[in-house]
Amino acid sequence: MGALSALGLSVEETWQGMINGVSGAAPITLFDASKFKTKFACELKGFEATNYLDRKEARKIDRYCQLALVVSDQAMADAGFTRENVNPDRFGVVFASGIGGLITFQEEVINFANGDGTPRFNPFFIPKMILDIAAGQISMRHNLRGPNFAVTSACASSTNAIGVAMDLIRAGKCDVVLSGGSEAVISEAGVGGFNAMKALSERNDSPETASRPYDKDRDGFVMGEGAGALVVESLDHALARGAHIICELGGSGASADAHHITAPHPEGLGAKHVMLAALADAGMQPSDIDYINTHGTSTPLGDGAEVKAITVVFGDHAYNLNISSTKSMTGHCLGAAGVIEAIACIKAVLHDVVPPTINHFTDDPELDTRLNFTFNKPQQRTVNAALSNTFGFGGHNACVIVKKYIP
Repeated sequence: MGALSALGLSVEETWQGMINGVSGAAPITLFDASKFKTKFACELKGFEATNYLDRKEARKIDRYCQLALVVSDQAMADAGFTRENVNPDRFGVVFASGIGGLITFQEEVINFANGDGTPRFNPFFIPKMILDIAAGQISMRHNLRGPNFAVTSACASSTNAIGVAMDLIRAGKCDVVLSGGSEAVISEAGVGGFNAMKALSERNDSPETASRPYDKDRDGFVMGEGAGALVVESLDHALARGAHIICELGGSGASADAHHITAPHPEGLGAKHVMLAALADAGMQPSDIDYINTHGTSTPLGDGAEVKAITVVFGDHAYNLNISSTKSMTGHCLGAAGVIEAIACIKAVLHDVVPPTINHFTDDPELDTRLNFTFNKPQQRTVNAALSNTFGFGGHNACVIVKKYIP
């Protein structure tokens, strides 16, 4: 695994931030946000691309791609793979982003608009901007010649990428797939665009408490940036090379709301179907799940619809579950959210502890308060299986289930 988030620049730092209930939100430093409705976000702390990448190489790629290369390096090292010991033709890359190189796009368009109309564009403009380029750059960096492409489904992107990786291996097209996602859109265009659609919290007086999923006074999500990567491998291949197996990927699901471009179905129909699809794919019953890492963005409509879907899918067992939204700490990392939250589920399975939903102050009477939202403090419990939900604009829904690996 590999991860970069507002909580830390590795999987372990991110996980420690989660179980300690740390908020990654702070005033924006990546641009002057003084005139914006939202002046804070969950930025990476202390990240400098040239600490990981050659200076010339770093200049040729967008920030989202820089993050993707760093987490791919982390995941490959964690898995024990090098350029010398991989079978390149059987090793794929499926890497996601919801938006891609928005910072590069913004910079180039502004430079053109401020000029005299002469089309002077950076020759790297297009290859820096396109959202498939992270997958391509990862393949070149690690000499991986198997199937290589991007998945984009807004905030469901990297969860879908994990599902596609599983399917490629099941279909016999790969032995190993590096999968995940990256997002870096904390910029004038990113924050301004989400502000215009009233999606972001505007709690500028208290950024660290602004992301408050399931709280009565939630007022929108907190934008985050980050990236995550998983090395997904067939069991036979992992055993043959003596790999340290972290967990088992049980199943995945995908569905559509077919309802609205940004709002979820009010009864959570798409969310219900995607969880049922993942359970069916894994050959599991609702009662087999111990923990759900919810989409839980801290929006009034989204949180309620997901809760309705959970109570329908899990019935009475819903009250035996732990539920939490780690976005209360990492912010909403858009296309990278799914893989970062899948890593949170994997760590919960490994350590039998559920990370909290922080910033809960007031119960929402519209939500089922009998559910255990793991408010404010982590909880120790046996976690044999965990389910991660991610939903995106356009009505895209994706879900993945992780389980303890039992040899």
